[in-house]
Amino acid sequence: MREVLDDLLRWWEADQPVGMGTVVGTWRSAPRPAGAAMLVGPDGTAVGSVSGGCVEGAVYEVAQEAVRTGQPATQRYGVSDDDAFAVGLTCGGIIDVYVEKVDRRSFPELGSVAESIRAGEPVAVVTVVDDLCDGGRLGGRLVVWPERASGTLGSERLDAAAADDVRGMLASGRTGTLRYGHDGQRRGDDLTLFVASYAPPPRMIVFGAIDFAAAVARVGGFLGYRVTVCDARPVFATTRRFPDADEVVVAWPHRYLATEAEAGRVDERTVVCVLTHDPKFDVPVLEIALRLPVAYVGAMGSRRTHDDRIARLKEAGLAPAEIAKLASPIGLDLGARTPEETAVSIGAEIIALRWGGTGGRLAAMDGRIHHDSSARPGGDSR
Repeated sequence: MREVLDDLLRWWEADQPVGMGTVVGTWRSAPRPAGAAMLVGPDGTAVGSVSGGCVEGAVYEVAQEAVRTGQPATQRYGVSDDDAFAVGLTCGGIIDVYVEKVDRRSFPELGSVAESIRAGEPVAVVTVVDDLCDGGRLGGRLVVWPERASGTLGSERLDAAAADDVRGMLASGRTGTLRYGHDGQRRGDDLTLFVASYAPPPRMIVFGAIDFAAAVARVGGFLGYRVTVCDARPVFATTRRFPDADEVVVAWPHRYLATEAEAGRVDERTVVCVLTHDPKFDVPVLEIALRLPVAYVGAMGSRRTHDDRIARLKEAGLAPAEIAKLASPIGLDLGARTPEETAVSIGAEIIALRWGGTGGRLAAMDGRIHHDSSARPGGDSR
């Protein structure tokens, strides 16, 4: 919903009903991730995409019907359908799209949700997208913030169970599905809830105010990270040299990272790139980074620098399992030479580790192109 929020909110504020389709489940090579949304405005305008062009026409018609009747529906598109080729999803993927009418009455909390998203405050929108018992729960909605919730999924017990589980997903910024019994039983499978998490963007912290850092900051921003460049040398750590960074900090790297971690501003989505290749800077900050539950820690340097760095980390008392978390030398083997090419190799390594990719050439591989984010269809988080 984030990518269509401006248009959705404009129509909502004008009290004009909108048809909205949201990807709530994906299998195999689905072209768009869960949470991707498409709107059909009151003037017939289509905004956004749920499939990169494959099934938009079919979703458009279902959205118009949802606006007309007020009845939500979940539709499946993909190779398992007899009509797969009719809707154009020939890439081998399957998507579930939840289609609903959105207006002030059906989604009264939208204004507050939009305020939170724009302010960078965590919020999750939880919607019942499947009700196997046909108990009237389809379309129920609960909005969850870290300290409060609004709306209902149909029962107090279900609301309480979902709010607890959703806050765990929200803390890590995960979007996906949860399943419960009709009254919130966690072992049940009657209801499928789609959880759209809108958390602040994950952080990329780049240590070392060098030319490579400028390129890494640019790639990090492109990938959706909030980028911080940190260096102890004020003459180099300037916003003019790093215009693509969200912030430039003058501080000793290890002290800055320790302070950010203690303040709760480092989490399991954070990636740390140490580009200083100077022992007096990189070893102390790596001692801290490798002991934090972050997504990625990479360090730049030659093979000789790497060997010296590992020896120093061992002397500092880091365990083998902690040292094994270090991506060093940083990046994938792309044959990179320039700072920009090196930044692409670093970004590629971060993506590969996040999704379980190998970094090899797709043309030389068999099997699926995209890796499932969960063993259960639809990305169930439990």
